[in-house]
Amino acid sequence: MRDFFKYLFASMLGFFLSMVLIGVICFFIIVGLIASVDTDKNVVVNNNSVLFLNLDQAITERTPKNPFGNLPIVGGEEKDGIGLNDLLKSLQKAKTDDNIKCIYLNVSSPNAGFATMREIRNALIDFKKSHKKIIAYSEVYTQGAYYLASVADEIYLNPEGALEFKGFSSELTFFKGTLEKLGIEAQVIRVGNYKSAVEPFILDKMSDYNRKQVTAYVGGLYNTFLTDIAQSRDILKDSLYTIADNYKIREPQDALNYKMVDGLKYKDEILDKLRKLSGRKKDEVIRAVSINDYLKNNTDSGSSKNKVAVIYANGDITGGEGSDNQIGSERISRAIRKARLDDDIKAIVLRVNSPGGSALASDVIWREIVLSKKVKPVMASFGDVAASGGYYIACAADSIFVQPNTITGSIGVFGIIPNFQNLMTNKLGITFDGVKTGKYADIMATNRPMTEGEKFIIQNELNRIYSGFVSRVAEGRKKSKAYIDSVGGGHVWIGTDAVQIGLADRIGSFNDAIKAAAKKANLKDYKIVEYPDVIDPLKSLLQESTDRVKTYYTKQELGENYYLYQQMKKVVASSGIQARMPFEAVIK
Repeated sequence: MRDFFKYLFASMLGFFLSMVLIGVICFFIIVGLIASVDTDKNVVVNNNSVLFLNLDQAITERTPKNPFGNLPIVGGEEKDGIGLNDLLKSLQKAKTDDNIKCIYLNVSSPNAGFATMREIRNALIDFKKSHKKIIAYSEVYTQGAYYLASVADEIYLNPEGALEFKGFSSELTFFKGTLEKLGIEAQVIRVGNYKSAVEPFILDKMSDYNRKQVTAYVGGLYNTFLTDIAQSRDILKDSLYTIADNYKIREPQDALNYKMVDGLKYKDEILDKLRKLSGRKKDEVIRAVSINDYLKNNTDSGSSKNKVAVIYANGDITGGEGSDNQIGSERISRAIRKARLDDDIKAIVLRVNSPGGSALASDVIWREIVLSKKVKPVMASFGDVAASGGYYIACAADSIFVQPNTITGSIGVFGIIPNFQNLMTNKLGITFDGVKTGKYADIMATNRPMTEGEKFIIQNELNRIYSGFVSRVAEGRKKSKAYIDSVGGGHVWIGTDAVQIGLADRIGSFNDAIKAAAKKANLKDYKIVEYPDVIDPLKSLLQESTDRVKTYYTKQELGENYYLYQQMKKVVASSGIQARMPFEAVIK
C-alpha cells in the first residue's frame, strides 16, 4: 500500500508540473501573439519629433520577426535588435518626414561590424542633406561608437566620461596547447598557405603568412576608419593617427582639446538642446520616437509590378534548411530559384554576410546564381565579411559591390580530422576494436591517426575542390585560373584591395547594388521583395526560447570567454571539407 501511494503521489506531482509547464508555454504564446499584432501597427509620429537612434543594440541583416524578441528572458534583457535593411529605409524616410526635426544618436558600444557601421554612417550623411541636425551624446564612446558618432553635426561627451581612441589591435586565440594537454591531435589537410583557419589547432602563434595578411587587412580597416573620421570631423588624418598612436585622449578634456567632441555636457543639457532643435519649450516634454518604433511605418514597398528580389545569405554556410542566421543550402537555393522563375522579378541582389562554411553547400548555392544570371541581372552586395564560401556563392554575379572595410576573398579549402586516441586510450582507458571489409572502410575515423594512404586520398579531394573553386571564380570574374590562384591560396583581402585585384567590381553600398540591378534590368519604377521568407516565430517558439535562455546563462557563466566557447563549438560542429575564412580575429 505504501508503494501504491508513493507512485500515486509521484504521478500527481508529474501531472501538476506538466500542467504548470503547459501553462507557461501557453502564456508566452498568448503574449507573443499580442506582441506580434502590436508589431504590425503603424506608429504615430507627432509634429516636432526627435528620432532616437540607439545603435548599441544588435544590428543584423534583417529585423527579426520574433514576437518574443523584446521580452526580457529570465534574469536578463537580451533583445533581438534591428535589421540593417529597416534601419536604412527608416533613415531615408526620416530625411523627408516633416515631423522628424532631428536625430538624437546614442551609442556607446555598437554591436555591428565595420562595413555595417559604414553603411549606417553613409545613410546618416545622406540624412544631413535635409539640413536636419544629428546630435550625438554618450557617457562612453568605444572606437566603433565614435566611428558612428563622428558623422553627427555635434558630438557631446559626459564631463566624467571616456572616449576610446587608441588604434586597432587584432587578437587570435590558439588551442594547440589545450589539445595537447587533452591528448587530442588535430590532423589538418588544407590547400593554400594563407588558409589559416586551421592554425589555432596546430600552432601556438600566427604563421608568417597569416601575420602578413592580418597585418594588411587590419591596417586596411584602420585606414578606412581614420579616413572617414577625418572627413567628418575636418581633422587631418595624420593628426588622428598621432592622437591614437600616442594615446592622447586620456580624459574628457583631451577629447575636447583635440576637437574630437564639441562639448562636455550632462544629459539634461543635451535634452535642453534637443527641445530647442525640435521646437519645444524648456518645460515641455520632448516628443521622441525610437528607431525601432519608427521602422514599423516602413510599409510602402512600391506598387509596380516589376520587382527586384533581395536574397539574404547571412551566417555560416551549411547543408539543409539553416535558419535566419545560418545559410542553409536548401533554403537559400530554393529562394534564388523562386526569384529566377518569377517573371515579375526582373533582377536579383544577393546580400552576403558570411565567413563561409561547407564547400558542398556553397557549390549548391553557386549553381543557382549561375542559372539565374542567364535569365536576369544578378548583383552581389557584401556586408562585413564575404569570405571563402561566402565569396564562392557570389563569384558568378554580374557585379560585386563591397565596402572599403569589407573582408573578402579567402579562396581556399581545408579539413580537420581530430585524433582522440591518446585522450581515449592513455587518459581515459578506452580502447577500440572492430572489423572492416576494405582498407579504407573506416577512413576519417577519429579514434586513431590517419594513414599515409588516407592523407593522400583526402589531400587529392581537397585539391580537386580547390581547383573547382578557382575555376568558378575565374569564370565568374573573367580571369585566368592561374591569376585567381595567385590571389587565392586562402588569402584574405579588404574591399579596397579586392576591387584593385579584380575580386570585386566597385566600392558601393547595399542600395547601390540594388540600384545597379534595377538599372541593368532597365527598370525605373520597381518594388523590392525580400527572400527567403523570415522563419515563422511561433513555429520555432520552443527552440528559440530554449536557445535564448541557454545563450544568456552561458554568457553569464563564461563572461569574456564566451567568444572562445563559440569558436570551439563552431569547429566541433563543422563537418566535411570547409571553405571558411581564417579563424576570426577579434579587432579591439
